[in-house]
Amino acid sequence: MPNNFLANNELMAAIDIGSNSFHLAIARLDHGEVRKIASMSEKVQLAAGLDERKYLSEEAQQRGLDCLARFMGRLDSVSADRLRIVATNALRQAKNADEFIRRANEILPKPIEIIAGREEARLIYLGVSHTNESIDKRLVIDIGGGSTEFIIGQEFDPLLTESLQMGCVAYTQWFFESGDITEAAFNAAIADARKEILRISTTYQKTGWTSVVGSSGTIKAVRNVLVSKGWADDQERITYHGVKKLQQLLLKVGRVEDIDLEGVKEHRKAVFPAGVSVLLAAMKVLGIETMTYSDGALREGVMYDMLGRFASEDVRDRSVQALVERYSVDKRQARRVVKSCERLYEQVHEALELSSEDNDLMRRTAYLHEIGLAISHSGYHHHSAYLLEFSDIPGFSQVDQVRMAQLARNHRRKLKSETLEQVQEIGGRKLVYLCLLLRLAVLVHRSRNDHDKSDLKLNIIDKEHWQVRVESEFDEYALLILDLKDDIAQFKKWGVELTVVQEDSES
Repeated sequence: MPNNFLANNELMAAIDIGSNSFHLAIARLDHGEVRKIASMSEKVQLAAGLDERKYLSEEAQQRGLDCLARFMGRLDSVSADRLRIVATNALRQAKNADEFIRRANEILPKPIEIIAGREEARLIYLGVSHTNESIDKRLVIDIGGGSTEFIIGQEFDPLLTESLQMGCVAYTQWFFESGDITEAAFNAAIADARKEILRISTTYQKTGWTSVVGSSGTIKAVRNVLVSKGWADDQERITYHGVKKLQQLLLKVGRVEDIDLEGVKEHRKAVFPAGVSVLLAAMKVLGIETMTYSDGALREGVMYDMLGRFASEDVRDRSVQALVERYSVDKRQARRVVKSCERLYEQVHEALELSSEDNDLMRRTAYLHEIGLAISHSGYHHHSAYLLEFSDIPGFSQVDQVRMAQLARNHRRKLKSETLEQVQEIGGRKLVYLCLLLRLAVLVHRSRNDHDKSDLKLNIIDKEHWQVRVESEFDEYALLILDLKDDIAQFKKWGVELTVVQEDSES
């Protein structure tokens, strides 16, 4: 069952583990609107700690951990179920992201969610659209430390989402590492960004927009400088002409440490020319003359997305149903398996210490466990797993998708002992139990008919000894009993003893 909707004045919070800065926002719900009451931001420059092999240095990890520990000092009044922690491009790129996440999760009350680029874009749009409501079809641009997101949306619905591998930290390392602000560095950075943006420009311009909004630190700093210099328009919007004048001013300054501009904070000086390069390229390629600025961005979007989950308007469920339609899933069979998953969960969740979030993960995977049939019947569970792990699925973190992939991959055929270690590393013993529960639910409906098998009972003798009880007087259960007995050896490979007990309905 979904959580109750947040009461007015109840606190909620979001932490954004960005490639350049970490941000904390604390807000309260005020008549359906998120009202920010406190915030913290620290320049961590996680992306600057990535070496050429994409490994995050110990120094960068420690900067991040120290920042998160300081954030925790502000979260005493926020319950863990009202907090979300999302990580973006730097941890998407880092090959040792798991190491940082493991250490961070020892500090934090909730696990970190690494979100895909398009999911980041969706959440940014959600933050912008709720902060600056409009009926316009809008293009939103968010320049981050490691990536830049481009979203076209109308009202609260994103229509196109893209995340490109260009950001102010990465471009500083590539083009402005010496600290010199030269015409050659600007030209090289702009040319590289133009090449990236050209990949999406045709599609975006075909879709079209009526207004442009920028969000996050780089665009905020640019706007502040243009307003202070009188280079913005009469509505204090960023103009392409104004950004070109800013570029010329930075060339005259010559060194990043000598930047002394109203609106550019000390911690942003080093990455500011790179951010201006990305913005110039975006405005030039997409033909943007003016753009406004929005205070709402990723962390605000995360909180509005959290509100939707509390209000039973969870985008993850819409995403699941969209995949069901896209891959022409047998809906009746999916519902049968979902129903059995929910029955099994009710019987065993206390004994196995499973949470409602575990149930949600299993339920959503149960709807989608057969999507691989759209590719091939042979080994379809592997195709299902691939689609779940590597598709852009709005609302899901990368960890969620990897866990769903494991559930789908192991719902049929032989279980492998060597796979057990991988499953446990991804989701602990709980994920093992969820895989086995989904496996039982699929077995129950192998005949793909509507006969109600609610009389299948699962008892947990202990966590590693499960007992299935089946009424044996029904002929149609004979195959099920054989299948269950065949699976005893598979369960054993994963450390669970399965016993099957046949009983009369009168016993």
